[in-house]
Amino acid sequence: MATDVTTATFDAEVLESEQTVIVDFWAAWCGPCRQVAPVLDQLAEAHPNVKLVKVDIDAEMDLAMKYQVTSIPAIKVFQGGEVKAETLGAQPRGALEKKFEGLLD
Repeated sequence: MATDVTTATFDAEVLESEQTVIVDFWAAWCGPCRQVAPVLDQLAEAHPNVKLVKVDIDAEMDLAMKYQVTSIPAIKVFQGGEVKAETLGAQPRGALEKKFEGLLD
């Protein structure tokens, strides 16, 4: 299950995390965001070493700007405090696993 993060908790939850972190930049009004949410939950469940967090771009505009989120859903994988991979749009689990291959184990 994804954890909601804010500007106040982002550094501790994502940048300082020992784990690989999938960050889902989303908004409540975004249909594709709602479609991809259960897929991301499945992905995180299948990879227990990975943490899944969500950033509501409407509430956290500063984070959206900092990470250049211009379209949602924007999914970014962080390791060691850096973005290692990213993708836009709702995609099936297989496509996401292929895109993030080698980062989720």
